[in-house]
Amino acid sequence: MGLYQRGGVWWVDLTSPDGTRIRRSSGIEDRALAQEYHDRLKVQYWEEQRLGVKPERSWKDAAVRWVKETSDKRSHDKDVARLRALDRYLGHLQLKHVTRDVIDRIADAKAKESSPSNANRFLALIRSILRRARDDWEWLETIPKVRLFREPKGRIRFLSPEEARRLLDELPTHLRDMAQFALSTGLRQRNVSYLQWEQVDVARRVAWIHPDEAKAGRAIGVPLNAPAVDVLRRRLGQDAAYVFTYEGKPVARCSTKAWKLALARAGIERTFRWHDLRHTWASWHVQNGTPLQELMELGGWASFEMVLRYAHLAADHLRGAACRIDGTLASHTENPQRVRAV
Repeated sequence: MGLYQRGGVWWVDLTSPDGTRIRRSSGIEDRALAQEYHDRLKVQYWEEQRLGVKPERSWKDAAVRWVKETSDKRSHDKDVARLRALDRYLGHLQLKHVTRDVIDRIADAKAKESSPSNANRFLALIRSILRRARDDWEWLETIPKVRLFREPKGRIRFLSPEEARRLLDELPTHLRDMAQFALSTGLRQRNVSYLQWEQVDVARRVAWIHPDEAKAGRAIGVPLNAPAVDVLRRRLGQDAAYVFTYEGKPVARCSTKAWKLALARAGIERTFRWHDLRHTWASWHVQNGTPLQELMELGGWASFEMVLRYAHLAADHLRGAACRIDGTLASHTENPQRVRAV
């Protein structure tokens, strides 16, 4: 009982108030410091088990539990990558020491590294973990308020039909087929990249995205128009499992050097993203009279608010309302003969 040495490091051996035997390394080589660690640990277990004091948890404890409990998230890999990047700021802290000042320093650092919008992704993750630590795990009584940067609402970037044709002409074959299919169906890049032949019925001119593959978590039925069917017929026989492949593998990344070079040759600014193909598809639909409710179903959006960003492109149905005041202004137009000379 007490302390014993192993490999130059002192180990703790004690029994907690509930009878559990605790054996762990102190990580300390100095016996006096190891004894202090032993005594503090014994007091901690006494306070927790006899007095009901909550044990202190570290940020790393919270991060590990978050990763385990959210392994089914579609953005799980991104969360893990962001947590690794946050370790330099938070990895040495107890959870109660993740204060507003600490979070503000992280916010400033991340905004300088890239952009406020990217910093918001880190801040939102910190906020989610702190909220779960308070509300679900009951590790904290209170948490600091996490303020996100205000993100300006940018204009929707979409291609004209002529720009789209120029871009398709400049893309290498595998990206051209993927881009044409995206422009024809509005599917997100990942859904196009990993589309399998078992999800396609060319005869019925329909494809489908499974719930676990859809951003909104709901299955999407995808009606196929003529350009989409043309793409599928070109791809037939190139791979047994996946519709779109390059050198025998699905195309995981589309915003490559080849994409950027094709943009330059087509005379389209390099800031145009692959995801803007989806915006282009939606914009073309609205401009050609597709109701927003139908567009929501076609695009697999979770809420109507998501498609309202395209509403300004469909002002035709409001022309009648705008014309109701035509006569009002006309009746007050001055007679040119009565205009006084200045």
